[in-house]
This record gives sequence, C-alpha cells and structure tokens, in this order.
Amino acid sequence: MNRHETYQSLLPRVARGAITARLLGHPYDPPALPVDLDRPAGVFVTLWEEGDLRGCIGHIQPLHDHLVDEVVECARLAALRDPRFAPVRAEELPRLTIEVSVLTPPEPVEDLATLDPARWGVVVSCGRRRGVLLPEVHGVDTVEQQLAIALRKGGIDQREPWTVHRFEVLKYEEGTPPTQGGP
Repeated sequence: MNRHETYQSLLPRVARGAITARLLGHPYDPPALPVDLDRPAGVFVTLWEEGDLRGCIGHIQPLHDHLVDEVVECARLAALRDPRFAPVRAEELPRLTIEVSVLTPPEPVEDLATLDPARWGVVVSCGRRRGVLLPEVHGVDTVEQQLAIALRKGGIDQREPWTVHRFEVLKYEEGTPPTQGGP
C-alpha cells in the first residue's frame, strides 16, 4: 500500500475516532502510521454536515512529531473549538463527513501571478496577524478573491504591508480517493 492509500484509509478514520472518543468521554489511542509515512506536517481537519461546513481547524506548521497526533488534535479542535460554530454533539456524528488536508511546508511568494486558488492555499501575514485559506474553496475562483478572504480572516487591511506564502494540500475525505497534488 502506498502513502496515499495508507493516508486515505487511515487519516479520516483517525479524525472520526478522536472526535467520537472525546464526545463520548472515552480514551482514544490512535493507530500508528507506518514509520516511513509518519512525518510531521501541517494539517487541517474540516467537518461537513450534509454538505455544509460544520468546523475547520488546523495548523500550517506541525506542532507534533507524529502526523497522527496532529490529526487527532485538529479533529478535536474542529469539532469542539471552531469559534464559528457550536460544539459538535454526539448525535451529529452520523451526519458528519470528515476531510483531512495534509499540507506541504509554506513557501514565500514573490510574484502573485504564480498563485492559483485551485492549486495553492495561502497564508498572508502582517506582523503577528495571519490569515489562511485552503485551496479549492467553493466560490473562490480568483487570486484576488482568495487573498481578500485571507486578509479579512487575518484582520489585515489591504493597504498594510503584508506577505504571502503558498502551500499545497492533499485532501483525504471519508469514502473518496485523495485529491490535489502535494505531499
């Protein structure tokens, strides 16, 4: 089994297991990834409820030495700490679809013409403020739209001096093959 097949079969299941265990008050011991695949990486976990966004939290840079630990933490945060939503309740679990996005390390962007919102996610920064937007967001078709949303999320005025980094993701959703280029 290659890396993509391993991640596809395991990462969404790890995220669901972490959320379920937390909501039911049970301990959770996630399965280990094969040593050659268990590398640190930035991760976002997105929750969908019947097609609508229900939560999304992640880390651009890894905070853990093991990818599986990053997925567990981001899954729990997406379910319980996304400030845009009330915490997920146990009865919602059957209606949730879970997507895990594994990020490449962000790289600086010198020329905005090299961006493509279908391929690249962006991180815009101004001092300590930062806004992030994953690629392939429905309704975001231009670089200008992507940057405007990321700036707004970071509380950054377009007239301020800001920088851009880009990253790719590989998305793993329950029951579907992985999408996008990347890690």
